[in-house]
Amino acid sequence: MSTAVSNDKLSREHEKIISPTKQIMIKFKHNKLAMFGLCLLIFLVAIITVTHFYINFSGYNLAKVYMDKKYMAPSMEHIFGTDGQGRDLFLRVLEGGWISIQVGILSTFMSVFIGVSIGAIAGFFGGKIDSIIMRGTEIVSSFPFLAIAMTISAIFADLDAHLRLYLIIFILGSLRWTGLARMVRGQILSLREQEFILATKALGISSYHQITRHLIPNVLTYVIVSGTLTFAGAILSESSLSYLGLSVTEPIPTWGRLLSVAAQDAVVMTKYWWTWVFPGFALFSLIMSINLVGEGLRDAVDPKSQYMSKEQKARLKEKKRREKLMKKEQKLRGKKGTVKDVMISKEEM
Repeated sequence: MSTAVSNDKLSREHEKIISPTKQIMIKFKHNKLAMFGLCLLIFLVAIITVTHFYINFSGYNLAKVYMDKKYMAPSMEHIFGTDGQGRDLFLRVLEGGWISIQVGILSTFMSVFIGVSIGAIAGFFGGKIDSIIMRGTEIVSSFPFLAIAMTISAIFADLDAHLRLYLIIFILGSLRWTGLARMVRGQILSLREQEFILATKALGISSYHQITRHLIPNVLTYVIVSGTLTFAGAILSESSLSYLGLSVTEPIPTWGRLLSVAAQDAVVMTKYWWTWVFPGFALFSLIMSINLVGEGLRDAVDPKSQYMSKEQKARLKEKKRREKLMKKEQKLRGKKGTVKDVMISKEEM
């Protein structure tokens, strides 16, 4: 009776249907590199956020100069050492991370909104609308990003540091959406011929609701994956602009600006290594963690990638164990058969 009950329980677990969202979550959890990247990203964002609020509420002045503490090596008093003006690098590096996170999040939201909207409209309506939108997308994708950033930065050179930050966010967000728009368009071109979309048309549902309630939710997983990679690209782009002096200016620190100041003097690069090692390592860690999460999401969304639940792993292990036992039994039977044949042949002689 107990054997029948256990078999029935196993069969019910085997027939259990797992939703696509849960499958993605299980695949992502089983990816050790992706989970490491997620933990590292959460840790970095948490410590950067706490430091930013500490600086704001404590009234710490990032622009104040301490010439008596110039180029102090890392110690208990100054964990990351000090820069050429005696300012604490630990707080400046973490505050630079806050600028990078701001740029990444805001520009990514802007890029995703524009890319999803344009790609969805082009894919849903098709025809002339699709042709016009995609030709415009190709024109935008051909714009030289660095040249435009340099030109706009020179025009608005006298702007306040915070306004320059929002200007950089606008440039990044308005030029980084083209790849996502093409991807969304391709997905919606295939989805709009599916039966559930034909049913919405037969029910008289408006085009707006067909796009927002039925088509975009079906491409949301691909949008999230693309968004993580766009986020990392935006941070790198802002750091590159800061390195060239085209982004936020002093006293607001950025990772690119900290690296640029250190790279201007070969003596500083060799003798005072902490001025560029810590900002560079922070930038590397944040970008690596985002990329690991993005790659993990990409693998999780891919329907061709396989995963196994704990129950499936247990059943597979039990199956292998039974196969080994059967092979051993067959070998023993074969050996017994050969011994019997030898005994019979001796008796006949």
